[in-house]
Amino acid sequence: MSATTSSTTVIDLLRHGEPVGGRRYRGQTDDPLSEKGWQQMRAAIREQGEWSVIYSSSLKRCVEFARDVATQRTLPLHVEPRLMEIGFGVWEGRTPDDLRQEDPSRLERFWRDPVNNRPEGAETLIAFRDRVASVWQDILTTEAGKHVLIVGHAGITRLIMTLVLGSPLENLFRIQVDNAGLTRVRVQGFGADAFPVLSFHGRHSLTPWSY
Repeated sequence: MSATTSSTTVIDLLRHGEPVGGRRYRGQTDDPLSEKGWQQMRAAIREQGEWSVIYSSSLKRCVEFARDVATQRTLPLHVEPRLMEIGFGVWEGRTPDDLRQEDPSRLERFWRDPVNNRPEGAETLIAFRDRVASVWQDILTTEAGKHVLIVGHAGITRLIMTLVLGSPLENLFRIQVDNAGLTRVRVQGFGADAFPVLSFHGRHSLTPWSY
């Protein structure tokens, strides 16, 4: 480790904005951002920008914006499939209203205990946790001491927050993540001695910033 490297790594987690098609369980369905979604994300980072590097999900609603920011700010971009949203199986493309019409309590069962009530064919939360934890550790190792932007999904932000806070997977969907919401984690130290702290969660451009 260079003597000039900061002992703190700062990770900003930016959820994508509204995709084409509006609110639905999109999972790994590869819809692009709507024009509103582009506007939401541009607004979210308007007062931010001292990143050293960008990592992005490989899905269009993330990577197209990440490429635009990387090009404008001359930053390295790493497109990382492990940062894709959790797969929702047979729920992919369905709206919450669709699912409630078929079974009024289905969503509540899932939110309360997603480990045991996942949709048919969905990625397990264990598998999701393992792939996100692996890329999270890789980023902390590779980009130690830097300020990193991760452009991803609600599930990515939720899962990383559970890792930072030591929360059980069963509580994953108790965390609300808005479109273009920004979350910051500061990690003090490196390796086994690293100590992550949640600095803020869900900030938008109209929210006063404090550090």
